Amino acid sequence: MLALKTALTPRQPAHAGAGADAAAAAPLDLAALVGAEGWSRLPAAVQQRFATGHADTVYRGHMDLRCSRLGRVVAVLSALAGGPLTGSNAQQVPTTVNVRGNGRGGVVWERRFHHHAAGGGPHRADRVVRSTKEIDTDGRTLRERTDGGLSMALRVFEDGGALVFESRRYFFVLGRWRLPVPALLSPGVCRVSHRDLGAGRFRFTLTMTHPLWGETFHQTGVFADPE
Repeated sequence: MLALKTALTPRQPAHAGAGADAAAAAPLDLAALVGAEGWSRLPAAVQQRFATGHADTVYRGHMDLRCSRLGRVVAVLSALAGGPLTGSNAQQVPTTVNVRGNGRGGVVWERRFHHHAAGGGPHRADRVVRSTKEIDTDGRTLRERTDGGLSMALRVFEDGGALVFESRRYFFVLGRWRLPVPALLSPGVCRVSHRDLGAGRFRFTLTMTHPLWGETFHQTGVFADPE
């Protein structure tokens, strides 16, 4: 009981102070989170795609999707809580990525996988995964949350010319309460990289690696800037 009580941490109320309100209203500033030195090492095209107040954008490309047996189980359980995971194993899946502001300072990333049945069979419904990157209630750290409340605290940094988002911990947000998810019950450390390829193209790669069971998800694909 003591462990449960300490795990459940109340969130800061929305009216907790002017600082929290300002953080919630201000556009997401990834350059400030990365730091001036790291941001300066990113290609200009990456800086432009992730600039503060960037206009709503649609990117199109193809993705290779792979997940382990454990990953498929996690995807099913995650879907019940609105989690943005897909248990598909497929190559060259046509994918559309819609990036837009949510009007409250956060940025919504919506990936739509366009699955087509082989051999002219019936069309399969698109699989949509959606999450929002935003400043957490402390006004300093980055988090990514799903519509169902599953969230993760993120570290964002430059690595070899790529912009990288890496999870630090998972938690559920339930109203004013925050419930940490133990690492062993999570899909693993999430690492997302955005690497510019030149000529208006970039590679997006997502991996999740469980501390015991290894890689649970691997997704990678090449996308083009809108004309």
